Amino acid sequence: MAHHKSAKKRIRQDERKRLHNRYYKKSARSAIRKLRDLEDRSEAEKQLPRLFSMIDRLAKRNLWHQNKAANLKSGLAQHVNSLG
Repeated sequence: MAHHKSAKKRIRQDERKRLHNRYYKKSARSAIRKLRDLEDRSEAEKQLPRLFSMIDRLAKRNLWHQNKAANLKSGLAQHVNSLG
């Protein structure tokens, strides 16, 4: 256990950040899953910019690596383009 006041504070802050980050990462994963399940191209095209924004935000905050974000965006764009 931490002995310094500042270390105890850091533990409290880290726990809050962890929960906050977990919420946004889970939201993005759920949105990606929903987009991949869609069959309607027009609906998928509507959701794509919002999803790209979520992914970019996670990459900007270093919650996801930049390359992971780029690969996800590329794959999702290909998926939407393949819909009939």
